[in-house]
Amino acid sequence: MRIEPAVALVGHIGVPGDKSVSHRAVMLGAVGEGETLVRGFGRSGDTEATIAAVRALGVAVHEDDVDTLRVEGVGLHGLREPEGPIDCANSGTTLRLLAGLLAGQSGRFELTGDDSLLRRPVDRIAIPLGEMGAGVENEDGRPPLRIEGRPLRAIQYELPVASSQVKSAILHAGLYATGRTTVVEPLPTRDHTEIMLAAAGAPISRRPGRVSVGPAERLRLEEVDVPGDFSAAAPFVVAATLLPGSELTIHDVGLNPRRTGLLDALEGMGARITVFNRRRTAGGEPVGDLEARSAELVATTVGAQDVPRMIDELSLFALAAACARGESRVEGAGELRVKETDRLESVTTSLRALGVRIKKRHDGFGVRGVPTRPKGGGMSSGGDHRIAMLGAVAGLVSRNGVDLKDPEAVAVSFPGFFELLDSVTQR
Repeated sequence: MRIEPAVALVGHIGVPGDKSVSHRAVMLGAVGEGETLVRGFGRSGDTEATIAAVRALGVAVHEDDVDTLRVEGVGLHGLREPEGPIDCANSGTTLRLLAGLLAGQSGRFELTGDDSLLRRPVDRIAIPLGEMGAGVENEDGRPPLRIEGRPLRAIQYELPVASSQVKSAILHAGLYATGRTTVVEPLPTRDHTEIMLAAAGAPISRRPGRVSVGPAERLRLEEVDVPGDFSAAAPFVVAATLLPGSELTIHDVGLNPRRTGLLDALEGMGARITVFNRRRTAGGEPVGDLEARSAELVATTVGAQDVPRMIDELSLFALAAACARGESRVEGAGELRVKETDRLESVTTSLRALGVRIKKRHDGFGVRGVPTRPKGGGMSSGGDHRIAMLGAVAGLVSRNGVDLKDPEAVAVSFPGFFELLDSVTQR
C-alpha cells in the first residue's frame, strides 16, 4: 500500500471502542448474574476471539449491532467445560484474562491460538495461578495453556514485570480463592479490571502500588458504555501534531490516566492538545474529547516509570521524536520484545528505513530528532498492527511517502482505519 504525504489533518472523528474495556465487559458479563448490555463495543479480531471463547464456554452473546452486545451471564461458577481447545486467535488479552476465570471453574480447559500467540510467554500467569492451587500446564513457557480448575487459595503476589494482563488474571482467580488475594505492582499499569470489578460489586480494595480482591458471592454488571480506544486515537493525534495547519477533534475518547502517557509525553515536548467535555461512562471509565493542533516539538525522555502508561504507543512516540528538535530516549521498555513482534526491533528497523536516526538499546531506543519531515521509503508491518499504524502515519508526515507492506494487519485491530484516516487527510 502506498501512503502519500499529507498537508494536514482537519475535521471531527470518533474511534472504535476500547478493546481492553470490551474484553473485560464480555468476560465479567459472562460470569455475572443476569444480562449485561455493552454499548460501544470495540469490534476487532481480538475482541471477537473473546466473544467466541465465552460462547465455547456456554455463554450466550447476542450481537444486536456491530457495537452493541448483550451477554447472558451464567454466574461465577457457570462456565462449562468445552468440547475442545479454546482458540484465542492472536489475542493475548483473551488468553491471559480468561485463564484467571477458568482457574476457579470445574473442569479442564485448553487455551491456544495462532502462530504468533503460540510464541508469546505464559509463565507470567502460569506461575501465580499455580501458586493459588490451579492445575496449570504449558509448552516450555508458551501456549497452549492447559488449566484444571481446583479449589484456590489467596496469595500476595509481587509482579516481577509491570503487566496489567498478569495482574488481571490473578484478580480474576482471586474471585474464587479463600482469603484476600493481593497483587503488588512495581509500577502502575492500566486499571480497567479494577474499575469494572468494582462496578460489578466485587470486594476489591486499592492502595498505592497494590490491589486486593476477596472471594465474590456474585457479580452483577448491568451495562457498560465502552469509551473510544485511546490507542486507536493516538495515530491521529501524532499525525495532527506533526502536520502544519492541522486541527483535529476526536470525540468520546477514553482518558484513563493509566493509558494516556503519550499525551503527557507529547505535551512535555510542546504539543498543543486540549482535553474537554470530561465525564465518566456507565462502568466508571473517564472519557472526553481531544483537540490536536500542529506544533513544533522538542526532545524528551520516557523513563521506565512512564512506559506502562504508553506501552502501546511507544512506536508512535518514536516517530514524534524523529520530528522533534534534539535527542529523545526511551528506557525500561523491554516488554516491547514480547508483543506481536519484537517491537524494539520492528520500530528501529522500520523507521531507520525511512531516514530516521534511531538506535536500538537493550530495553529501549534513542532518536536524534530533526524538525523536518523524514524522507520516507519502504517498510513492512511484519503482521503487527501497531507497526502498520506507524507506517501509515509515517507516510503522511514524510517528504516522499511510504510503501507499506502487510497493511492488512490493521484491519484485524481497527477495521476502517485507513478509510477514517483518509476522511480527515488533506493533500
